[in-house]
Amino acid sequence: MNLNLEQLLQITTGVVKIKEENGWFSFNRFTTEQENLYQITNQDFYNKTFSTAGVKFSFKTDSKNLFLKLKTSSSTTRKYFSVDVFVNHCAIGYIDNFSDTELECNYTQQEFLLGEFSKNFELGDGEKTVCVHFPWSVQTLIEEISVDDNSFIEGIKPKKKLLAYGDSITHGYDALRPSNRYIAKLADRLGAEEFNKGIGGERFFPELAELKDSFLPDYITVAYGTNDWNCIDRETFKSKCKSFYTNISQNYPDSKIFAITPIWRKDMSEYREFGEFENVEHDIRNAVMHIKNITVIPGLDFVPKDEKYFADLKLHPNDDGFEYYGKNLYDKIKKYI
Repeated sequence: MNLNLEQLLQITTGVVKIKEENGWFSFNRFTTEQENLYQITNQDFYNKTFSTAGVKFSFKTDSKNLFLKLKTSSSTTRKYFSVDVFVNHCAIGYIDNFSDTELECNYTQQEFLLGEFSKNFELGDGEKTVCVHFPWSVQTLIEEISVDDNSFIEGIKPKKKLLAYGDSITHGYDALRPSNRYIAKLADRLGAEEFNKGIGGERFFPELAELKDSFLPDYITVAYGTNDWNCIDRETFKSKCKSFYTNISQNYPDSKIFAITPIWRKDMSEYREFGEFENVEHDIRNAVMHIKNITVIPGLDFVPKDEKYFADLKLHPNDDGFEYYGKNLYDKIKKYI
């Protein structure tokens, strides 16, 4: 039984729209207005809005099989991807393009084939919950998702919602498995649906924070600053940081907002026009000190300060690094929820 658009809408989480065109379904985590903003201001960032970070299928079924046929594409340097399939919260298999490749210590710039992929997953007997994590690194189009004929399928959507703003680390760089991203783990622990607005390379962007989504998030995380330190002067940062948080608080006055300061990076002691790296946290604290629904969460110690926990050996956590990040972040946040 092939699922149609109406059924996909019932089982898909983390999207603001699903479109069907020429037999393929596409999944968008940014609104049209948000996409248009990036198209006008930064074409590279605009291309990244189409990656499927945070998108999932989540449903109950008694089907013994799940068949997926999909197509991947990317205009960025990250060409590896994985689709992670879970049954009753246990991983049962993947569709990826790297399992048969010897990965380098820094696998982030390796070349991998993209295109069309398909696979059947044996789900087992009886009623079960199924979760399919989409890739964060590429755009993913679905041509077919099917279950056994005469089986039932019922979407599962968490009652709470988590809206996540951030740069490449929130986007997912560089987890091999999308289910291992820190924000995916945080959403699971919070029992919340993840809406991921992370963009690799992004900095505080007040104009994005002016654009309100159609849903009301229970929780909002904001994790910028490391690219700001690397790219802009401190006074510009202070202005954009304060404007971003002011805009997001005004749009969502009843949401619990968490300002996550940057994690460790190997080059943090090097000279930048901005000044000392620790000034980023200092300035974020000053920017939000009078905004009542924002709590600052210091992130410097979330990931061990060792390159073995970073996929590029300096900046972006690998799956082991994200495990630390997700647990440590939740441990800090849980006292405020």
